[in-house]
Amino acid sequence: MTLTGLEARVARDLEWLDWGGADWTVPRGDDVYDVLIVGGGQSGLGAAFALIGERVNRILVLDENPAGREGPWATYARMRTLRTPKHLTGIDMGIPSLTFRAWYEAQFGADGWDALGKIPRPMWMDYLRWYRRVLDLPVRNEAKVVAIDPAGAGLFRVTLADGSALTARKVVLATGIQGGGEWHVPAFVSDALPPHLYAHTSAGIDYAALAGKRIGVLGIGASAFDNANAALEAGVAEVHVFARREALPRVNPIRFMERVGMTPRYPALADADKYRAMRDFLMKNQPPTTDMFEAASAHPGFALHLGSPWLSVEAAGTGARVTTPRDTFDFDFLVLSTGLLSDPALRPELGGVADRIARWSDHYTPPPGQRHPLLDAHPYLGPAFELLPRRAEDAAALHGLFAFNYSALASIGLSAAALSGLRHALPRLAKGVADQLFRDDAGALVDAFIAYDEPEFAGQWPRGVAA
Repeated sequence: MTLTGLEARVARDLEWLDWGGADWTVPRGDDVYDVLIVGGGQSGLGAAFALIGERVNRILVLDENPAGREGPWATYARMRTLRTPKHLTGIDMGIPSLTFRAWYEAQFGADGWDALGKIPRPMWMDYLRWYRRVLDLPVRNEAKVVAIDPAGAGLFRVTLADGSALTARKVVLATGIQGGGEWHVPAFVSDALPPHLYAHTSAGIDYAALAGKRIGVLGIGASAFDNANAALEAGVAEVHVFARREALPRVNPIRFMERVGMTPRYPALADADKYRAMRDFLMKNQPPTTDMFEAASAHPGFALHLGSPWLSVEAAGTGARVTTPRDTFDFDFLVLSTGLLSDPALRPELGGVADRIARWSDHYTPPPGQRHPLLDAHPYLGPAFELLPRRAEDAAALHGLFAFNYSALASIGLSAAALSGLRHALPRLAKGVADQLFRDDAGALVDAFIAYDEPEFAGQWPRGVAA
């Protein structure tokens, strides 16, 4: 089958499934969207398609990036392949013709699929571009959201960077791994150095401009080795990776979650079990992928320093000096693979409502000695990713706001920003948003139901006698 043939099959499958259809929601006006989705990456595109399947069509996806560069895949992600197994499905919503495998085999055949290891990162972005095009999803690019504020009457005012504003009944924050907080830069680095001497791995680092230089990397997560390899391939002379741990992590807890069905059923756990599981998840850290570790460490300029936390950082000449318990190092540039923080207070667009949002610390107190501050700062979400109020009087301001991003980790597990969980998360989100719209319109819809009198039966009795 060719790609053209596959696209015809997608259209047929959607027709046979009767996907989508006429809206059932009660309009609030020509300029009011039922749902605005912030973020046009894999989660945002999948959310739009899932909502269309619920016949919620007055929707728009907003993304701050140019078309085709949404999400991390064509920007700051530097791994060669995705870290997940190739067979995982997600944004296809159970439709075989929309899977990555169908798209891949249409171009490279079944033998090509069998020979494929993991999905190449650039190819995944190509698939997402195709997915958006073949489904004709409503996306507005270069539309950065800077504020989301309650506008009364169950509406939100969404302000864009250009000063324009949109109105919506529901807002879904499909803002990826960093969209529930921010990337973490340790204060002992940012306080000691000018910005041109360091960057987080989420930044658009020009490694070619650092050719011949020495770089220090803090952290041993997967992104540390992705960036080390990218830097060395770009001509950086030396890359030193530092960690406080005495050994590299080797166990990936996500594989266990997939194996025992913990990903789809995590939301059913009691709060105590959720907290215990996610505390362990955050403390374990995920290991680097074997292929990227081996690629980075194969370069002669690579060095790994275990048991070597950074005790201090200071400017030295034109670069930075790093002191560890074992030695002192001078570098031209520092790269921080130091993860992220999830806390609504860190999101500028939520500035008007952040203090009204319930956190885990508001709902659960762990046993003595088990508290994890990073976990406590996560928003405490409802079962459909809805943000919940801290106080009863905050409920109206938050009604209709959904956190479909990595900050859902504590409440709903690997879901909104993880390919492993999208298969289960998208139906949960779409049904939750549609149910909330339905409940909001219940009075009008029940009135319309009671008034409904469109004849369906056209039979006559006695025969030949008009009714």
